[in-house]
Amino acid sequence: MSNSIKTLQPEAVWHNFHSLTQVPRPSKKEAQIIAFMKKFGESLGLETIVDKVGNVIIRKPATPGMENRKGVILQSHLDMVPQKNSDKIHDFEKDPIETIIDGEWVRANGTTLGADNGMGVAAIMGVLASKDLEHGLVEGLFTIDEESGMTGAFNLEPGILKGDILLNLDSEDEGELYIGCAGGIDGNFVFNFKEVPLETNTQPYLITVTGLKGGHSGMDIPLGRGNSAKIITRLLWHGVTKHGLRLSDIEAGNMRNAIPREGKAIVTIPMAEIEGFEKCFNKMTEAIKAEYSVTEPTLNIKVEKCTAPQHLMDVETQNNLLRALYACPNGVIRMSDSMMGLVETSTNLSIVKREGTQVKISCLLRSSVNSAKEDLSIMMRSIFELAGAEVNFAGEYPGWKPNPESSILKTMQEVYKNKYGKIPEIKAIHAGLECGLLGAVYPKWDMISFGPTIRNPHSPDEKVHIASVQKFWDFLTETLKHIPA
Repeated sequence: MSNSIKTLQPEAVWHNFHSLTQVPRPSKKEAQIIAFMKKFGESLGLETIVDKVGNVIIRKPATPGMENRKGVILQSHLDMVPQKNSDKIHDFEKDPIETIIDGEWVRANGTTLGADNGMGVAAIMGVLASKDLEHGLVEGLFTIDEESGMTGAFNLEPGILKGDILLNLDSEDEGELYIGCAGGIDGNFVFNFKEVPLETNTQPYLITVTGLKGGHSGMDIPLGRGNSAKIITRLLWHGVTKHGLRLSDIEAGNMRNAIPREGKAIVTIPMAEIEGFEKCFNKMTEAIKAEYSVTEPTLNIKVEKCTAPQHLMDVETQNNLLRALYACPNGVIRMSDSMMGLVETSTNLSIVKREGTQVKISCLLRSSVNSAKEDLSIMMRSIFELAGAEVNFAGEYPGWKPNPESSILKTMQEVYKNKYGKIPEIKAIHAGLECGLLGAVYPKWDMISFGPTIRNPHSPDEKVHIASVQKFWDFLTETLKHIPA
């Protein structure tokens, strides 16, 4: 199934991308892809470095006559988000990605594709392996663990790279140049509870929420998509307040930077409330599905009788947990005043999961304004501390402040206009590109982010537009020809 993409053009990119789909590379499990990239660089006879955290750097000298040009760092991240449909059997640590050509797009078979950021990695590999491209000094920088903590960017050593210009190949709309991004911070909240025995004369139920689109918690957050953690909380709270529902287990989402697509809970209902509970549950289901009929047409909410759980959560913690989840901000908090249509501040309720006698909750807060990010974190701390949870914020990373006067921006605008007859759009992105962190280590770098057109990253609906890959490659190689001295 995967071999067909190797016939696509440009071969220099698609052949490499196919190779990447054969190497498991979920975030924090990158040993195989690090070894693959090290072998790739060494097989070309190029200087290849693996740093202390696993970032791979491959250095290629300038082609004859281009030695006086500024050095360029081509940067992408090696890891991918491991998301799959609930009915798909796939082990992201062992199995290759199955790719499908679907009209104008390439997608995967029931899993994330890894075009984010595999297309960027594949393009850099194409430049490094080329024998006929013109360019100055090129350094391929392949970072690790971008999707779940930016570990590679956080730990990049100063002085190890020689270039002056960073081209980050991790944006997802061909024809757009990104000059800024949001910063972020992870919010982690823990409820400790007591296990209590099941009450007598109760019926256990399994509640499931499936069929949501999910997606990238930054770029897709303004689309109004459903959040399975929020929806299931709404259902549970109604059951608690109206029908004596007791909670045993809850789970929604599994990636800090993905909008949760599925959720489930195991509960009990008093026998005397069964008829009323089922009737009200069905009524609520129809109401919620009607609310999301445009944005989430395949939303599916089910309740069915199940095997009795061994224990329940104590009532006080159960109610505090649900109050906090209900109150937890989720979605767009504020739009940018300076760039039309850009989200300034947002948060995503990413993960809710019972582990033993704890319920662990993760949120990813984003903002291009540091003070707004701090304000949002205080708001969330207040909510969860009032509910009795342990609160911790970690993994903070800076935003990337736009520089409209960037010299490489002007060069790339001119190259694009000469090649395609129009000026590319200049944008900032509500996502955590590594440029903010990398620029903090190398503050003199001139930076731009761009890439081919990718849709629905971080979800099994992820796909990349075939024709845009050719334009992305042509623009990249033409830019390298015109790097200033």
